[in-house]
Amino acid sequence: MANPFRFFATGHDIPLIKDTGTIDRLYKLYRFQIMMAITVGYGFVYTCRLALSVVKKPVIDAGIFNAEELGIIGSAIFYTYAFGKLTNGFLADHANMKKFFAFGVLVSALINMSMGFTAGLWVWVVLWGLNGWFQGFGAPAGMVSMAQWFSNNERGRRYGVWSTAHSLGEGLTFVVIAGLVSYFGWRAGFIGPAILCIVVAALVYIYMKDRPQTIGLPSIADWRNDHGVPVIGNDQPEPSIWTLQKSILRIPSIWVLALSSATMYVTRYAINSWGILYLQEDKGYSLIEAGGMLGVNTVAGIVGCVAYGYASDKLFKARRPPVTLIFGSLEIISLVLIFFSPPHQPVLLTFAFVLYGFSLNGLVTTLGGLFATDIAPKKAAGAAMGFIGVFSYIGAATQERISGYLIQKGTTIVDGVRQYDFSSVVLFWVGASVVSFILATSLWKAKVRD
Repeated sequence: MANPFRFFATGHDIPLIKDTGTIDRLYKLYRFQIMMAITVGYGFVYTCRLALSVVKKPVIDAGIFNAEELGIIGSAIFYTYAFGKLTNGFLADHANMKKFFAFGVLVSALINMSMGFTAGLWVWVVLWGLNGWFQGFGAPAGMVSMAQWFSNNERGRRYGVWSTAHSLGEGLTFVVIAGLVSYFGWRAGFIGPAILCIVVAALVYIYMKDRPQTIGLPSIADWRNDHGVPVIGNDQPEPSIWTLQKSILRIPSIWVLALSSATMYVTRYAINSWGILYLQEDKGYSLIEAGGMLGVNTVAGIVGCVAYGYASDKLFKARRPPVTLIFGSLEIISLVLIFFSPPHQPVLLTFAFVLYGFSLNGLVTTLGGLFATDIAPKKAAGAAMGFIGVFSYIGAATQERISGYLIQKGTTIVDGVRQYDFSSVVLFWVGASVVSFILATSLWKAKVRD
């Protein structure tokens, strides 16, 4: 690590604790604390990433920005998050997660606070872009922590639990933050999450831990006696972390997985970014009703994340592709129900969002990171996560620009009333999920590495 990053560098290995009872006790305590910190902490951090989603209609109605301008602003966070996740993923493999994660949370909170007190187009583009970069500390921190503290045959379940953070954050945003915006105006959509995340940054710093070896514990693979296929032969010297990081570029499955994740993220962030506006304008729901419906979707997402991890670990012996096939099929069915079911069917639409949340978040669990850590060297987990992330969020950013353009193109003013035509953008969203499904099902025989 270069001098400016020395503060974040991981500590040196220290001699192992001799008492096995102490080792077992510390591992159990720290693993619980780390899972709570990366799951609950990352969930709250999401509110600082999705704030723009719940303020779009109030901002449009106030004449501050139109849909295309909001698409430009919204895309800024995805481009910078994509490359931030890539570079931060490589850095995370070398870093102390306690400092690394807490710093990203704190800066993101301060940027959101600034958003609440400004209203210029290019000021928002710059600030929201910076927010994406520092949001990019979170996912690599979580992934690296799990690779360091949880072994191969349990990581699916743990990753499933951690992935509930997405749904937790979305639920907090679409219900709690939407409520703040309804009562206090659009500025509260940024200031509220900022206050929450300043507190979260402090708690993350308290409860996160550096690598096990820096506090006298054996590696997780040794502690659980759970080793995968070696990256190199036993008679060869262990390669450097940088060498392992570069090696992921030579794994064809990683590239296919990245493309599948990218197209899946098109649909995921289309619903996150434009779903409330769609439900308000095309389906006729209020902000609170639309936020509540997406909130139900996120509750189902928590179940989907855990169910995916458990099913792949327990029912399919840590094989991800069979479960991906099931979840991908359910997600496409849910999208057809959401966008093409008859109007004025709130029960059917709610069921469709429950099914969507369940299936989509299962896919986020595997395509967004879990499967990458299976097929990449474990000491390059952050790099693998970052590599998948850069594709995923370029997909999300491209979606934001294209969606904003298509929605604005379909907007007309009739007797002073703004009317929307979502037909073109809906085909774009659903088509992306179909492409993702086809790519994901091609990874049936990908190898798992140590």
